[in-house]
Amino acid sequence: MSALPEMSPIREAQQLLRQYFPPTPLVRAPSLGGPNADVYLKLETALPTGSFKPRGALYALIKNLQRGKIDEVAASSTGNHGAATAFAARTLGVPATIFLPEDPNAVKRKKIEELGARIVCHGSIDLAAAFQKAREHSRRPGVYFLNDATDPDLPAGPGTIGVEILEQCEDLSAVFVPMGDTALIRGVGAAVKQLSPATKVIGVQAERAPSYVLSWRAGKPVPTNTCDTCADGLATRTPEAANVEAIREVVDDVVLVSEDQMIAAIHHLYLRENVLAEPAGAAATAAYLGNPVSGRAALLVSGGNITDDTRKKAGAAP
Repeated sequence: MSALPEMSPIREAQQLLRQYFPPTPLVRAPSLGGPNADVYLKLETALPTGSFKPRGALYALIKNLQRGKIDEVAASSTGNHGAATAFAARTLGVPATIFLPEDPNAVKRKKIEELGARIVCHGSIDLAAAFQKAREHSRRPGVYFLNDATDPDLPAGPGTIGVEILEQCEDLSAVFVPMGDTALIRGVGAAVKQLSPATKVIGVQAERAPSYVLSWRAGKPVPTNTCDTCADGLATRTPEAANVEAIREVVDDVVLVSEDQMIAAIHHLYLRENVLAEPAGAAATAAYLGNPVSGRAALLVSGGNITDDTRKKAGAAP
C-alpha cells in the first residue's frame, strides 16, 4: 500500500474537516517577494492548537471510529501531533493518552493538558523512547495508536492543504513544505502533483535532523544518531522505508536549513509580516530566503507554538 493518499480520501477529508474549521489563510508576503517573484504564506497557525496537525489527527480518528468502537486513542509526539490528537479526541468524545519526551516544549505540553489528555513523559529529547512506550500501551484491547509517521489515513488530512493552496493561488511555481515524519509533505505533495504536476514541491529539514533529506537523496532510509534541533517538529532520525519511497515520488527537491537560519526566519516573519512561527513553522521561509525561486511560491507556516526562550532568541518577544 502506498504511503501517498489518493485524491478521493483527500477530497473526503476536505468535506469532513470543513465541519470543524474553515480553510486557513494564504496571505501575500511582500517582504519575501521581488521583481519576478510573488510569495505567499499558508498560515496553518490559524488552526485549533496552532499547527497543521489537527487536519490529519481529526480525519484519521473519524475514519477509525467509523470502522468500530475505540475506547482510547494514544499518540507519541514532540508536541504538535499530541495536541492535535488531544483536540481530535476531545472533539469526538474519546479519551486520549499522549506520550512525550522528557522536558517537552512547554507551550505544546500546556495545550495538551488543557485539552484534557493524559500525559506520559518518557525518554530524553529523542522521541524514540516515547514512541516505544506508546506502542506498548496501544497493544491493549480498544486502544487506537494514532501514529503520525505510519497511519494510512492521516496524510489525507494535510493533503487538504495542497488543495486549498491551489484553490487560493493559480499558476503556483513551487510550494515549500517542512519535513518531519513526512505526513505533511506526503499529503501536500500528493495533492499538488495530482492537481498541478508542474508545481515543484520542495521539502525542508533542519541540518541537525537531516534523516529524510539524506534518505531522499540516497533512495533508501538513512537514519541519524541524533536529531538535536530547536525545531522539535522536524526532529526525526529513523525514516520509514515506505515514506522515503513516497517522498521520492512527489518531492522535486530538498533543502537543509541551519538553526541560525530558522531563528532569522522567525525574526523576519514576526517583524516584516506580523506572523509568529515556531522554528519548524519558519523552516520553509528559511529555505526560501536561501533558495528563492521565480514565479509564485507558497511557504507553509506549519506551526506557531514557540517557547518564550526561542521568541527572545529570535527577537520576536511580545
